[in-house]
Amino acid sequence: MSNPSYLDEARRSFREYQRLAEGAFAQLQADEWLRAIDSESNSVGAIVKHMAGNMRSRWTDFLTSDGEKPDRNRDQEFVLDLTTTPEQIRGWWEAGWQCVFHAVDPLHDDDLTRTVRIRGQEYTVLQAVNRQVTHYAYHGGQIVLLAKHFRGAEWKSLTIAKGQSATAGVEVEVARRKRWEK
Repeated sequence: MSNPSYLDEARRSFREYQRLAEGAFAQLQADEWLRAIDSESNSVGAIVKHMAGNMRSRWTDFLTSDGEKPDRNRDQEFVLDLTTTPEQIRGWWEAGWQCVFHAVDPLHDDDLTRTVRIRGQEYTVLQAVNRQVTHYAYHGGQIVLLAKHFRGAEWKSLTIAKGQSATAGVEVEVARRKRWEK
C-alpha cells in the first residue's frame, strides 16, 4: 500500500468528521436540534447552519474567488427560528458537504502550493484546506458533545466506547486500514 498524500488524508478527515456528526444527528430527538445548553451556547442547528454557510463560502469557486463571499452573513448563521426543522438543518448539512467535496475531490498534490484568498488574505491551498479540516473537527466535536449530553446514559458511542480501549484497538486498526484501501 502506498502512502496517502496530504489531500487523501484531508479527504479522509473530512469524511470522518462528517460521519461522526451524522452519528450524533441520528441520536438526536426532534426537539434537541434547536436546544442550547445555556444562553451563550449554540444549538446543533446553529452549528450546522454556520458550518454550511462557511462551507458554501469557502469552497464555492475555491481556487478562483475569495473564500469569504460578499453575500455571506456569518452572524445570521447563528440565528434560527422555532419553525426550523431537522430536515432543513440536514439539507444545509448536505449542501455544505457537497460544496466541500466538489472543490476538494479534484485537487492534486501540485495544487497545494497554489495561492487562494480568504477575507483578502493569501493562503496556500494546503493552509486553506488545513484551516477547514480543523474548523470542521472543532464544530463536529461540539455537535457530538451536545448530542451525547442530551442522550446521557442512552448515548451510543461513535468511536471506542468508554472502558473498551483494551479490546477495541485491533478492530479499530483493521477498520482504519480498510478505509485507506478504498
